[in-house]
Amino acid sequence: MKKCLLFLASLMLVGFSANAQKVEFEEFDLDNGLHVILHQDNTAPVVTIGVMYDVGGKDLGGKPEAPRTGFAHFFEHLLFEGTKNIDRGEWFTIVSSNGGSNNANTSLDRTYYYEVFPSNNLELGLWMESERMLHPVIDQVGVDTQNEVVKEEKRLRYDNSPYGQFLFAVSENLFKVHPYKNKNIGEMADLDASTLEEFQNYFKKWYGPNNAALVVAGDIDSNEAKKLIKKYFKDIPRGTDPVRAFPKEEPITETIEAKFYDPNIQIPGIIAAYRTPGFKSRDAYVLSMVSAYLSDGKTSKLYKKIVDEKKMALQVGAINIDQMDYSIYAVYGLPLGDTSLDTLLTEIDEEIAKMQNELISEKDFQKLQNKFENRFVNSNSSIQGIANSLVRYYMLYDDINLINNQIDIYRSITRQEIQDVVKKYLNPNQRVELEYLPKEKTDN
Repeated sequence: MKKCLLFLASLMLVGFSANAQKVEFEEFDLDNGLHVILHQDNTAPVVTIGVMYDVGGKDLGGKPEAPRTGFAHFFEHLLFEGTKNIDRGEWFTIVSSNGGSNNANTSLDRTYYYEVFPSNNLELGLWMESERMLHPVIDQVGVDTQNEVVKEEKRLRYDNSPYGQFLFAVSENLFKVHPYKNKNIGEMADLDASTLEEFQNYFKKWYGPNNAALVVAGDIDSNEAKKLIKKYFKDIPRGTDPVRAFPKEEPITETIEAKFYDPNIQIPGIIAAYRTPGFKSRDAYVLSMVSAYLSDGKTSKLYKKIVDEKKMALQVGAINIDQMDYSIYAVYGLPLGDTSLDTLLTEIDEEIAKMQNELISEKDFQKLQNKFENRFVNSNSSIQGIANSLVRYYMLYDDINLINNQIDIYRSITRQEIQDVVKKYLNPNQRVELEYLPKEKTDN
């Protein structure tokens, strides 16, 4: 009976996947090196205009003798200040008064700016992004203003937020020489010490059209969109091609024990973090499935055993943090009652050891496949999501067709492969064991 049910579930999954809409797109390059991606979908009168720059927190500012962290994230804010033709503080007003919305985000690997407009404002969106790329105003007033904005963001999201420095604490122990060891938001002392010339030089180095990709998706006429794109972007001068030469990390062969103290918490945590391959690696896909198996939902292995049944933890989980050069795989827990951090980590390790010593069940494997089918379809369920996927797969993965066939990678992963990857990467001698502790109060 169970085999019959699994067979029926498989048939339903095949049918579900077959109905997933293929995303059609076209690409071309301007003479200045700007890569353009178009996706036409006229089902709703909206359009997304996005520009992704191949620059992130790993790309330091300043000078070789005085490198500065946080520049890419700082520019995420600074490039909303204004341009030659958009007065300071007017960017958001223009967007909202024309029925649009906009945002930007920065990772250690890339920076992405986008607008969502009613489709009759396509030209406005293209003009604004060309303004950002061609002649933003980078002056001392803007730098000082955004410096205060970034400081406030750091205070709210990290310094004064419970467990807000979790990733920072992991990264600075997991990486010794690669710039992934630095905070994406940067050190405030670095930003304070930076000169206006350093910010201007950073823009010149990283924000040329040859280091960017433009995506336009939604209710467009492709031929008309091409004309407008050429009108606003073709005359932007090509920049120099940036060159990276990051140092390689030596493999971790012995457990690294570390502690981090957070003044905003009362309950300690335990984190075991592993340095794993970059997101283009097949093993990175497998590790995503491993994290889903261990901690995605209340029926997942870690939650069901440690939180629900044994009631040893308030929270427990596994996350796969995808990055280009190296990823981070981490398991963590917050103990409940008298449970010690060591005991909690031992319980987590038992579940990892089970994966190393035996194949996961066919039933659990099918549930995993279902989860990733759903994620794949949902990622392409909106024009904004499609735009993001198109430009991200082009810029970071060098394979824009992943928007349609990435699910084939997950489908091809086997139970044996899952076991092999857990054996290969998730061993105690290959990790940082970090105790994330309340900061002790001292008498003044």
